[in-house]
Amino acid sequence: MINYFAPEEFKCGCGCGRMAVNPKLVEKLNKAREFYDGPIHINSGYRCPEWNQQVGGKPDSAHLYGMATDLKCQNSRDRFSLINALLQAGFNRIGIATSFIHCDMDGTKPSGVIWLY
Repeated sequence: MINYFAPEEFKCGCGCGRMAVNPKLVEKLNKAREFYDGPIHINSGYRCPEWNQQVGGKPDSAHLYGMATDLKCQNSRDRFSLINALLQAGFNRIGIATSFIHCDMDGTKPSGVIWLY
């Protein structure tokens, strides 16, 4: 399988340089990219606790554990295609916002859910 994502794409957005990403998350994202017709851009990967709080993340966010990403998505057609690709890749926790799609694989939270931000 091709690896479509560079490790630095998952680094914390605050500039601290910290990064923790679950290899299974990357594997699923690579599968999703195989199904999606176009590039996938990561807006947010790992978040350190300070950055997570600053951006309004939940205290138990999967981003804190390297098990979540927010993927850039800004129109309905791409949103449909990206969600379809994520489902085909096995993601079962998806959040939909105006400018991004959140996907995670946090086994401590309910699965088989799609929510709106």
